[in-house]
Amino acid sequence: MKEELYFAASESNEVHDADYRLPPLPPPESLPLAERPRERLQDLGPGALSDQELLAIALNSGVRGKTVGVLAAELLDALERRKDIPSVKELAGLSGLGLSKAGAVIAMLEFGRRRWGIAGTRIKHPSDIYNMVRHFADRRQERFLCLSLNGAYEALALRIVTIGLVNRTIVHPREVFADPILDRASAVCVAHNHPSGQLRPSPEDENITIKLKDAADVLGIRFLDHLIFSEAGYYSYCQDGKIPSGSRSKPA
Repeated sequence: MKEELYFAASESNEVHDADYRLPPLPPPESLPLAERPRERLQDLGPGALSDQELLAIALNSGVRGKTVGVLAAELLDALERRKDIPSVKELAGLSGLGLSKAGAVIAMLEFGRRRWGIAGTRIKHPSDIYNMVRHFADRRQERFLCLSLNGAYEALALRIVTIGLVNRTIVHPREVFADPILDRASAVCVAHNHPSGQLRPSPEDENITIKLKDAADVLGIRFLDHLIFSEAGYYSYCQDGKIPSGSRSKPA
């Protein structure tokens, strides 16, 4: 049985450096058959595909002057810079997308949100957080994420707080806690990727963790954990004993 670490221990978006983006996928026809997104989906299942590959399959084809890989990369960048699902009209404003493709993407996103959204997922261990955020691990610049939780440590919402540089991100407590306050969250977890693959915290990571823990204490919100993650795995402040147990009792 998975260790219930957290229970045992407990009781406006700013975006930077828009030029840093994932390189677009190569045209499918230029790849060996087994490495093409559709074939990988059939052979390995959706969990093995990157966000870009999933969007490329949903888009189906590119447009004049843009391969489906380029269009998927631009669409992914646009979606990550929003807190919610955009309207068809807003998404159709992306060059080369159009109303038809925008409508298909919005329908896909809304159906997925209704059926398999993270809401209600109970967080018991750092691995539960990692499973929610690991698809951001391939980003070439840091994403700082915040997960709002209710009193039973069930997920309310996961959001990108900021998009930073290749080796660091800039974040302020007011940005992190603005949405959890509106969510009426009882607890939060934060996480960010290290594009270098290095999982040990930097001095900046240590500093922001202290600031966020102090701010959470003032707000009466439990600061559950801070994860640093890559495609290879994760580092958890809570698991490493760097986030002291609060005085609150174990949730019901």
